[in-house]
Amino acid sequence: MDKIFKALNDPTRRAILDALRKQDGQNLTEIESGLTMTRFGVMKHLRVLEDANLIVTRNVGRFKYAYLNALPLQDVMDRWVAPFLQPQARALSALKSKLERETNMGKPDFMMQTFIRCTQDALWSALTEADEMARYHFACNVVQGNPAVGEATAFILPNGDAMLRQVTTALDPKSRIAMTFEPLFMGPDAPASHMVYLIEPQGETCKLTIEHYDLAPGQEGFAEGWARLAASLKSYLETGTALKAAM
Repeated sequence: MDKIFKALNDPTRRAILDALRKQDGQNLTEIESGLTMTRFGVMKHLRVLEDANLIVTRNVGRFKYAYLNALPLQDVMDRWVAPFLQPQARALSALKSKLERETNMGKPDFMMQTFIRCTQDALWSALTEADEMARYHFACNVVQGNPAVGEATAFILPNGDAMLRQVTTALDPKSRIAMTFEPLFMGPDAPASHMVYLIEPQGETCKLTIEHYDLAPGQEGFAEGWARLAASLKSYLETGTALKAAM
């Protein structure tokens, strides 16, 4: 917590976070262009932000991209602010992540990361068993089809409408799932995109990374949906209680 407050106690670092909030996934040159300081100075500020986990980075080719990681800020909100606010006033933060292993999909449009106190087996089951997904999904109470390469998984809203369809394109047991992302709630002609789950056990917790690729204009709001899903999944695995949205 001290590192977060220290990182935020500087106008330049706050400006960097604001810049990433407006356009996520920027490299050093892009961040530097919006600031009046040396490249070395910008690098020092980025190291402080990364040390506080307020940004996460991803190397793609010869470039290193920085992404806003809102989870620590959400933790601050939960601990210091949320008790004094009405639930409906709480901000929903996108969860961003740092990925150490390269994929062949190029630069993600955004990344999210959360740490869940659970076993690797429990998290894998929650991401690959339809009945489990239905229990914690924030909007859908029915999920049809366990993820398997070439197979479709459908997410059904309480009114019976299909919200989302995903086809699994790659699956590495207990570590990685790649899927298409077809947002049926936006209409039958909405462009499809791609997403990836990555699981990394870390002692008593598992780090879950969510990446989303090939977003079309107007689909930036998907980050809020991922934040809701990640929060509900974390609560479900740690407490047994999902965070379902009021319908």
